[in-house]
Amino acid sequence: EQPITFFTVCTKNRRRVLAHPEIQRVLLDLWQKSGELDGWYVGRYVIMPDHIHFFARAARDAKKMADWVKMFKSVSSRRISAITNETGGLWQREYFDRYLRRADSYAEKWSYVVENPVRAGLVERADLWPFAGEIWRLEF
Repeated sequence: EQPITFFTVCTKNRRRVLAHPEIQRVLLDLWQKSGELDGWYVGRYVIMPDHIHFFARAARDAKKMADWVKMFKSVSSRRISAITNETGGLWQREYFDRYLRRADSYAEKWSYVVENPVRAGLVERADLWPFAGEIWRLEF
């Protein structure tokens, strides 16, 4: 079975444009279709104002990770720029990925990431942050 991959992708110049319902809909739409189209199944996610964290697992015949992330960033950038009326690209070129090979590492990473909005002073409790959730249930 393929490992779960933890991703962090930041906006260019750390622009704070992501924590918005319309932008969440764009990202969720892409992530929901990604499994069927690209073989990448997105599990839990947290959308912060200037970056996103999400977990995904590739199917055996999935697109290569770099190609999938490049496509995701390109399509989401175009769609989100149409909402924000900003030009010049949305995402930083690089991104962070890390393989998780055990259920406990997934649980630990999620419990840390889901608290990001609290640590950033955006909400008092993690369950109050509207820009987090789960698309596919990824299990070990």
